[in-house]
Amino acid sequence: MAGQPLLDLDQFDLSRIAVPADEVGRINPQAGDMRHLDHVIWIDEPCSIALGVKEVREDEFWVSGHIPGRPLLPGVLQIEAVAQLSSVLYHQKTREDRFVGFTRCDEFVFRGQVVPGDKLYMIAQEKSFRPRRFVCLTQGLVNGKLVFEGQITGMVL
Repeated sequence: MAGQPLLDLDQFDLSRIAVPADEVGRINPQAGDMRHLDHVIWIDEPCSIALGVKEVREDEFWVSGHIPGRPLLPGVLQIEAVAQLSSVLYHQKTREDRFVGFTRCDEFVFRGQVVPGDKLYMIAQEKSFRPRRFVCLTQGLVNGKLVFEGQITGMVL
């Protein structure tokens, strides 16, 4: 990864919806304040890479307390958001209705801020896949700039 985006966002219609919010909710059990993936914009044909979005809102639970007067989306919530995207990618590939939990997050680097009003575009790319365990390279971008990258491991529980 090393600081280079996995996808060129200029090549995509960012208003497209490949997996809508209700389907994200069916795949991932997180709800309410813990839903951090709004929808998926695009998934490639072999289901090995996906592009999703989180619209960072002013009314989210963390805004008033995470640096009052200068709210920053916590890194742990950025990881949760891209973990949810990775889960959708896994489910689209396998077409199975199994719960996926995350067992590791490695080599995360935060390179920029994410604030209310931002659209956080997230990329999850399969690095390795087995029926019960998978690893994704992940990234987040705001306004075309890389704001985080790291690796997530998921497992069917």
